[in-house]
Amino acid sequence: MIFTSDNWAGASDRVVAALTDAASGDLPAYGGDSLTREAERLFAEVFEREVFVFFVATGTAANSLALAQVGMAGGVVFCHRGAHIFVDEGGAPEFLAGCRLHPIDGEGGKLKPDALAAAIGRYPATAIHHGRPMGVSISQLTEAGTAYSPAEIAALATIAREAGVALHMDGSRFANALAGSGTSAADLTWRAGVDMLSFGGTKNGCFAAEGVVFFDAALADGFAFQRKRAGHLFSKSRFVSAQFAAYLTDGHWLELAKHANAMAARLAAGIEGSSQARLALRPDGNEVFAVLPLDMDLRLKAAGALYYEWPAETLSLAPIDGTVLVRLATNFRTRAEDVDQFLAVLSE
Repeated sequence: MIFTSDNWAGASDRVVAALTDAASGDLPAYGGDSLTREAERLFAEVFEREVFVFFVATGTAANSLALAQVGMAGGVVFCHRGAHIFVDEGGAPEFLAGCRLHPIDGEGGKLKPDALAAAIGRYPATAIHHGRPMGVSISQLTEAGTAYSPAEIAALATIAREAGVALHMDGSRFANALAGSGTSAADLTWRAGVDMLSFGGTKNGCFAAEGVVFFDAALADGFAFQRKRAGHLFSKSRFVSAQFAAYLTDGHWLELAKHANAMAARLAAGIEGSSQARLALRPDGNEVFAVLPLDMDLRLKAAGALYYEWPAETLSLAPIDGTVLVRLATNFRTRAEDVDQFLAVLSE
């Protein structure tokens, strides 16, 4: 019963096979190989337009280098208070992008247009001591397991455009958000106003495969130097490309995400029907947040369930005495039997 993190999961069988196939023979280095061209073609197919994608090793690098691309002296990036770039990336965005992060509260892990506009308004062009707006970053899925709709993204993109800054999307769980959305990758990104996307593969079936996707050639110009300077230009790029090629072909990436989401929905339904726990938020992807009595938390752990306790304030919730907020993350290899075993203990 492992619900700790989708980072704990292994790799898809197709991705493993693709890596094995790529291990033989000689191919040009630094992205000059045919596998990289195929991966780039597939990204364009997924997003229904020409895109400019650069592979890196980690999601932290993808986020930080994307923000570095729009960096400026005194730059301020606006994000949710629970955003990964603010809470969990060890200052990497500030270090690599030279920016300051301005956190904004918002229910369900989401930025709201009025709150974003007010935050940006605190940095007028004449206030040199405060800094100046540099970018807006949103997470999809959010850190609360919720998903932005195209309309919600478009509303934030409008404010970003009015401020003259780029809209970045942290898509470490973009596959899970898309799989549950009933819309297209294009609708959730560039058609809604997203300028650059950190596209995650590691959490959903890849080994260490992340990409920075730009939807405009002018914005992508020079990013290759950002990546090289930060030490994320792979010499044997074919091994990342092989993963993405297998991952994206025939919608495999969405099949993996749909399974993870289905297991989360199964888990959430059982929690919702339980008298021993309650859902904190209704999940839009593969993360379930639940409030457990402390004694039930101990019983589940004693039965072998693994999951993380979560700070209530990151979900804009007030802690309740005698309870604990937990996050249960499912993944592409989560078994229905494990979900049912967890729910059986919960119902005892």
